[in-house]
Amino acid sequence: MTSALDFMLAARRSEMQALQALSVTCALVVQVSRLVHALQRERGYSNFCLGGQAATHVKMLDELSQQAREQEQVVRGALGQIDLEDSTSADKAQLYTRIAYALHALDGLPGLRQRVREETVTASEATRQFSRLVAALLAVVFEAADTAVDPRVTRALAALFNFMQGKELAGQERATGVAGFMAGFFDATLQDRLRFLQDGQQRCFESFTESADDVARTAWEQLCGAELVEQIERLRQVAVRTTSAQRVQGELGDLWFDLTSARMDTMKQIEDQLADGLQQLCAQQTRKAKADLDNQRRLLRQLDQLDRDAGQGAPRLYNVQATDLQALPGEAPGGEVNRSLLDALHDQTQRLQQLQDELEQARETLNERKLVERAKGLLMSQHGLNEEEAYRTLQNAAMERGQRLAEVARTVLEHSSQRKPS
Repeated sequence: MTSALDFMLAARRSEMQALQALSVTCALVVQVSRLVHALQRERGYSNFCLGGQAATHVKMLDELSQQAREQEQVVRGALGQIDLEDSTSADKAQLYTRIAYALHALDGLPGLRQRVREETVTASEATRQFSRLVAALLAVVFEAADTAVDPRVTRALAALFNFMQGKELAGQERATGVAGFMAGFFDATLQDRLRFLQDGQQRCFESFTESADDVARTAWEQLCGAELVEQIERLRQVAVRTTSAQRVQGELGDLWFDLTSARMDTMKQIEDQLADGLQQLCAQQTRKAKADLDNQRRLLRQLDQLDRDAGQGAPRLYNVQATDLQALPGEAPGGEVNRSLLDALHDQTQRLQQLQDELEQARETLNERKLVERAKGLLMSQHGLNEEEAYRTLQNAAMERGQRLAEVARTVLEHSSQRKPS
């Protein structure tokens, strides 16, 4: 007959299996981060080639495309390591949906590359398609963080995701800047786009610093204070002042590209630190869970044997004496073993509750992001806004009310829900 011991050990094994599955997911995230970086570099040189500089950049573009293809194969191999039939996969429907969408987007990449080589696609359209693919891959990282079962790993994943998202917005800013400088000026649309991307970066990196460890935060602070970033900021100010009547030389596009690329390369180093730290943390937490499982297995077997030796029999384990764990006058020796089992049950319950509380706290920034994204989508569908306009609407409302962006987003969603007919 199945006993309390069996279920206690089953609970520990379930934790262990979830952490092992999380380790596989984290390994996938690390490879996805490398693929995203490869695609960001390929996107940058694709813009140059489509901007009339194919002669000087096509060789580099071919090399970058090959690197991205090789990394794509690594990612597909990592996906093959996921056991889709495993019972622990039941709570990952959204993650697997995101992976399916990303794979579909990757299947269209060879066609995009051919159109870039044939110059049958505009630079802005190529950027849009590359960015849509990167967004699909970033969504995989987000869902991985949202389904993580360990609070420390969740925080590490959240830090990595927010940093990757900020870096992606930096890549889009690089592309937007190249387009404006090569044209000689930034019209109202490009200037709005630049502001949107800069605001988005700030928001992502603020969320990153909330979840990151001290080492990653220090590396980021050092980059923010570097001369490189000051030069980029000066070029941002030049871009803001340009008009159709006050143009700048197109060569500034090359300088802008070089500076922003150097910034992104440094960001990649921080990203790699975050990815390496994530893998180390996964391995550490898995080893700890295995050791805890082994210790509890030995302890519970000893308790079971002591109870049997005392002549109480296995049913004695269920005589719980309510919740009082103090010794009672005249109680038989077997009761002490019974209370020891209750102590173990109580400790496990407390530990799981603490883990759940820490997990909810670690997911706070992820939940806030979901609120903002849902509110943006609602405004876009109901009022015909684009993403930048929807974000500006939320941002302006937050500034007027003195509220955080997530609070305004929640209000928008609640108001929409109340207006729906019952």
